[in-house]
Amino acid sequence: MSCLRVSEAKNGLSTGHGGRRSGKARPTRIAGLVLCVALLIANCPFTSEPTPPALKPIDPAAFQAAVDAAAKKLLVPGAAVLLHTPEGTFEAMVGTTKLGTRTPPDANTHVRIASNTKTMTSALIVLLAQDGKLRFDDPVSTYVPDVPNGRNITIAELLKMRSGLYDYTAAPELAAALDADPTRAWTPQEVLAIAFRHPPRFPPGTSYDYNNTNYALLGLIAEKAGGRPLGQQFQDRLSGPLGLRQTSLPAADDNSIPDRYSHGYMYGGSAYALVDKDYPAGMQTAARDGTLQPVDYTNQNPSYATAAGGVISTADNLATWIRALVSGKVLNAEYQRQWLDSLQPENPDAPDGQQYGYGISYQRFGQNASMYYHGGELPGFNSFIGYDADNHVTLVIWTNLTLSPEGKTTANALLPTVLDEIYAGLPVPPTPSPATTR
Repeated sequence: MSCLRVSEAKNGLSTGHGGRRSGKARPTRIAGLVLCVALLIANCPFTSEPTPPALKPIDPAAFQAAVDAAAKKLLVPGAAVLLHTPEGTFEAMVGTTKLGTRTPPDANTHVRIASNTKTMTSALIVLLAQDGKLRFDDPVSTYVPDVPNGRNITIAELLKMRSGLYDYTAAPELAAALDADPTRAWTPQEVLAIAFRHPPRFPPGTSYDYNNTNYALLGLIAEKAGGRPLGQQFQDRLSGPLGLRQTSLPAADDNSIPDRYSHGYMYGGSAYALVDKDYPAGMQTAARDGTLQPVDYTNQNPSYATAAGGVISTADNLATWIRALVSGKVLNAEYQRQWLDSLQPENPDAPDGQQYGYGISYQRFGQNASMYYHGGELPGFNSFIGYDADNHVTLVIWTNLTLSPEGKTTANALLPTVLDEIYAGLPVPPTPSPATTR
């Protein structure tokens, strides 16, 4: 993936990151999928484009029609696209929030945002560093005992997905446990125990590997350094000051979503989101012809995600959040600069490609356009948030079907269509390429 990948390529709990496989590999599955704007822009040497991307005038009817057509191909029951540009605010709302009804989504519909939570966890960690309560070069062992090689893994390496620890959401036993008891409440210690039973993938700091274990640890570090539960700190330090009244981290025993909310659906068991399993050909056919209906995952308990992907929010709140974070309204000037400077190429052989830093992805496409972004994916939901500071463009996409029958993360798969409506001179391939996190 050579161009703009967004953090959620498969964002499952990977919850966060990116774009999912069109062939394989999601960037973040519970965590944060890594979206792939790159997705969009695969194989495009933007720097050599004679005409750099520029904003198009938005035709609301054409914008809605383009999103409608793309969502229909993906079989998503419902989707929301919220766009802010200097020209104004534009919405494209598709379908329904619950199968069997005609309840359209809107900008204030609550959804599980999966790995987009990581942008909040990382911001809280940076705020705690700003307060002098921790340092980025502190070893994990200072805050959490019994982490394999914890004395040699720093907070910065957790933030940037460079610890080398095993990703607990990749463990088949987690998906099996979630399907056996969807309402089970999980503690961070329980999911970390799953991770620690598997060998590390590489020595700390030597490579990039998007995974949720890093952010489960960061949640515990934030609680230790901040002296309060994670959800309370999110409210006091992030949601409250920014007026994000519809954004919350539910308690571990709470598997509900506040009204108004969308149901969330996925074909098959949890492993298809968490372990990046491909749908068999027969399942794809049955989903396409309607003989296989998606499973309602709305009330699967998200406590296995927590700091990596447990937050609930709305498109309106997410737009406010990503714009505030990138534009410097959350951190002071010194720590905003450190946050920006944390970005590193995910692939050292592609220094101009996708970058990941302290809980944020970044890609420049052209001389006058770039985007800070993240994605999120977990059973039932897929989402993307991004802010183009060069052109003051804010974009939020969410869908209530995790994967299309072909295995595409659906919000990420809508991204090329949406970007093509926003930017002129942006070569966007017709089918997104998958973002890979492993």
